[in-house]
Amino acid sequence: MLTPEVLQGILIPFVGTAAGSACVLFMKKELNPKVQRALTGFASGVMVAASIWSLLIPAMDQSEKLGKFAFAPAAVGFWGGILFLLFLDMVIPHLHMNAEKAEGPKSSLKNTTMMVLAVTLHNIPEGMAVGVVYAGYLSGSALITAGGALALALGIAIQNFPEGAIISMPLHAQGKPRGKAFWDGVLSGAVEPLGALLTILFAGFFTPLMPYFLAFAAGAMLYVVVEELIPEMSQGEHSNIGVIMFALGFTLMMALDVALG
Repeated sequence: MLTPEVLQGILIPFVGTAAGSACVLFMKKELNPKVQRALTGFASGVMVAASIWSLLIPAMDQSEKLGKFAFAPAAVGFWGGILFLLFLDMVIPHLHMNAEKAEGPKSSLKNTTMMVLAVTLHNIPEGMAVGVVYAGYLSGSALITAGGALALALGIAIQNFPEGAIISMPLHAQGKPRGKAFWDGVLSGAVEPLGALLTILFAGFFTPLMPYFLAFAAGAMLYVVVEELIPEMSQGEHSNIGVIMFALGFTLMMALDVALG
């Protein structure tokens, strides 16, 4: 049963995206490339830490009865998430930030539209991650606390703030009116609460498979980090700012999970 606490939790990351997208309404200049690398590195660190502490470790903890093979459900689910995002990456036309060539099937879509699709693709696993953690909390048998679920939602919301700015401001710089660029940024994050809600509804029927669901979300998130975010944060000169911000994001998410979980 969806409670107000759970509904609030799955909306928190979306609020982070919307707030970041609103930067286009107040800031006149496009984000400096160095700032973009820093924010991308921070988002990467949050997602990696969330994948480990909020998803993979709980998945293995829930499989303790398998003894030495407690890693097996996590490994299977992890690869499921990797392959799922690989499939989406191949069938959805999208354009990564600062890239000249679009990925996926050939399409007549505008570059700005494919940029929004790239961020939307990126947000799918984040919504799934929040949804599966709250589904575990609601099941009452997944060793996931309300605090742990909230920590993940807050962590993703924090890293969604710069992501919202990173998508809306370049859209405006490419000619879109501020209002439309803002709403494109907001809509790119709308997939998160929707994905979380659908995950909760379906995962409730498969509580025994919760370790697989948790690891699946982790694999999907790490696919995005390695395939998209790390290359973006390493572009150009002085990319060490991305590494420093990665460490900061990782530390913050790790602290949130331990403090609230």
